Amino acid sequence: MFFNEGLRVLVRATTAKKQINPFTDRGKTILHEIGGRVRTSVPRVVVITGGSAGLGRALALSYCAPGITLGLIGRNAERLEDVAEACRARGAEVVVGSVDVRDAGALQAWIFDFDSRHPIDLLIANAGVASTLRSSDDWEGVSRTAEVVDTNLYGALHAVLPSIERMRNRRRGQIAIVSSLAGLRGMAISPAYCVSKAALVAYCDSVRPVLARDHIGISVVMPGFVRTGMSDVFPGNKPFIWSAEKAALFIKKRLTRRRVEIAFPFGLTLGLKLLRLLPAAVGDAILGLLFQIPRRNM
Repeated sequence: MFFNEGLRVLVRATTAKKQINPFTDRGKTILHEIGGRVRTSVPRVVVITGGSAGLGRALALSYCAPGITLGLIGRNAERLEDVAEACRARGAEVVVGSVDVRDAGALQAWIFDFDSRHPIDLLIANAGVASTLRSSDDWEGVSRTAEVVDTNLYGALHAVLPSIERMRNRRRGQIAIVSSLAGLRGMAISPAYCVSKAALVAYCDSVRPVLARDHIGISVVMPGFVRTGMSDVFPGNKPFIWSAEKAALFIKKRLTRRRVEIAFPFGLTLGLKLLRLLPAAVGDAILGLLFQIPRRNM
């Protein structure tokens, strides 16, 4: 079944009157439209986890407008309400949920309640935490690793799975999961963070063909360094760092186009993808020069 459908899409693409370049934004959009899988649309109801600060806050402000309903989820109720007020001032209707994404039951209940009143068009699973090795003798043990994975991986799935359940019933919707360029290649400075983000990339790749049959698009967002509190955790140089506002607008534009992979900045993305083609020892050496683990103070 999947082979036949894939062959049909390929034939239609290759016989199109105008040649399609599958490596451009427009080319990828056209190929998905030819396959009948997803449609370009502007969401009217958007839910964002981790919406109280950083990239989540910038995303909320980029989407808020008259006629838009936002659902903002975060742990810090005070900061969440500050973002909500800023969005309301721009004309959006805003509903806040002070929920820890690690609490699967509470998050599912909030999403189901919100979706019953405002059917979700777009869910952005953005909540996350960072962790790095602070010195050469530091180590991420069970508790630190679990904290990162519980928030970054399970926290995302706790938001995504209930949303998908409702979207499949409606046979429409869009999911965006914020991973990281760190999900493309593990780095010695942040093992728990890298594994949690790599798992999100694999999850998106795995469920995309299944969700497409129900006209649900899923995109993986892989930012490089973004100027937020999370990036402050990483020591050393932060090449090609973007502001949260620039990153939010970039993501929004490509989600509107239904891009399945949203990675930036280009130079860092290309570098990490090429790095995966090199022998592991060579890649380790290059990353070791870029992201050095601080030495222990003697």
